[in-house]
Formats: sequence, structure tokens, C-alpha cells
Amino acid sequence: MTSSDQLAIDGVIAIHRRSIEYEAFSTEEGLSIVGKLRDSRPWANDGDAVVVVHDMELRVTVRLSDMTITESKATMHVFPHTECPGIVQAFAGLAGLSVTRGYTRAVQGLFGGPKGCTHLEHLARSFGPVVIQAMTSKRALAVERGEAETIFEGTGSPFTRNTCHVWAEDGIAEQKLAAGWRPGQGQYPAPPLEVIRQSNTPS
Repeated sequence: MTSSDQLAIDGVIAIHRRSIEYEAFSTEEGLSIVGKLRDSRPWANDGDAVVVVHDMELRVTVRLSDMTITESKATMHVFPHTECPGIVQAFAGLAGLSVTRGYTRAVQGLFGGPKGCTHLEHLARSFGPVVIQAMTSKRALAVERGEAETIFEGTGSPFTRNTCHVWAEDGIAEQKLAAGWRPGQGQYPAPPLEVIRQSNTPS
């Protein structure tokens, strides 16, 4: 029998586990996002070997009016070398970056390879999609509270356009918007385009 920390496949305990978690909180100007990364060795739980090899955190504040990071702070709780925390201050350099197009390339340029920490850099690179999802959730909450009618204003999709194949410019999601579908309303997942068109066609 294995413990919850020793989940097994075909009776074999995992040799490595990477857990990444993000939480987003609403602020007056936008969002505060906390990213956490943890590397552990499940097989080491019953012995003297090191169990947790990395436990790191990156917090950023994003101003939604222009999608800019206004504050960034990195923390290392568990790390393999005494010198590792010497790089955390560098990640304050995320402040001033826009999380729109070109963000990933900018992060790699600032912190890639020997200029940063591969684990904190991974967290930083992943903030873009998290911001998009958090924005959507913040707007969905406003709809739920009756503070807004829809997640998107009008039929536009400025912050989701070209983020995936569904949200390609003039793609299926934008066609659904044009046909009368509104995110946060109706069934989930959203029905096919033809169903939306039929339901919004005057009889």
C-alpha cells in the first residue's frame, strides 16, 4: 500500500513529482498572482534521502488597464545550493513588462539560462495564460454579482484573440459571439456554432 505522497502506476512509485500552482486575487487596479513550484521525490519518503528539492514562489501584481506587471517578488523556501537565493532579487525585474504579446520572449531574454533560475523563470513565463484566465474569472464574478451583463464588452474579444485555436481571429469563438453567444451565460461548455445560430434565429 502506498501513501498519498507515493501514488503508484502499476505498483511502481514515481521517481519525481513537479507541482505547479497559481492563485489569482482581485485588487483595485487588477490582479495579484501567486505562482508556486515544488519538486519532490516520492520514493524518498521512507528513507533518509532529500524529499523536497525545490520549493519556490513568485508573486506579481498586474495592472489590467495596460496589462503591465507593477510589482514582482520571488522567494525560495527550499533550494539545492546555498547560493541559489542570490538570484531572487533579479526577478523584481519583471516589473514594467506587459503580459501581452512578446512577454514570453522578454522573460527568456531577462532570465533564461545563466541569467536567472530555470524554475522561477518557468513560473514567470507561465503568468501570461494565468492572467487571461484570472481576468475572465474576475469578469465572471462581476456577472454573477449583477455588476456586469457579460464577461466581454460588446462582441469583441481583445484579451482572448489568438490565444488558442478556438479564439483565432474570426475563428469559431468569435463567430459564436457574433451569433449571440455570451461567455458566462447558458450551458458549459458552449454548444456548437450551429446550435447557437438556430437558438438565436427568430421563428
